[in-house]
Amino acid sequence: MTLRRMRAADEDEFLRLAGQSTGLHADWVRTPTDALAFREYLDRFADPTAGEALLIERVDTGAIAGHATLTGIVRGPYDRAVLGFAAFAPSAGRGFMTEGVGLTVRYAFGPLGLHRVEADVQPGNEPSRRLVQRLGFRREGFSPAFINIRGIWRDHERWALTADMTTSLPPCDPNVLP
Repeated sequence: MTLRRMRAADEDEFLRLAGQSTGLHADWVRTPTDALAFREYLDRFADPTAGEALLIERVDTGAIAGHATLTGIVRGPYDRAVLGFAAFAPSAGRGFMTEGVGLTVRYAFGPLGLHRVEADVQPGNEPSRRLVQRLGFRREGFSPAFINIRGIWRDHERWALTADMTTSLPPCDPNVLP
């Protein structure tokens, strides 16, 4: 798997995959599904201090398997970000996201120099819960009515990983994102 920044040229493929994945994403994530929403989404990340919008691609085919974000980046005594991620239906359940989100975490702790990455997962989202567990995240709490997704305030479990918890992960190449 490879990781790279999302860009305007990805719009057609991203929207095609998002359209194929509406049932998979259901109530779990807000993924842009039309051109205006995609452009607004991308515009949010035009300022590098807003975070990173990343694509997870298969090395063998170059196809987009999913996407990840690092948002809410706070420097200083926190040095933390919030991780978001979603697979696209054609690649779901094949291990691509575990590897791609792992690359995202290594990027956060390596080149971005963060100390902590947090992930908020809805209690019923078993694939995402298993993914963060596989990567070594620890469950730190439960927040009722925490994130508004499609007009409904949804409960979330809070998971976190700190840089010192990732000693078994290989380092990230500082040039990982072209």
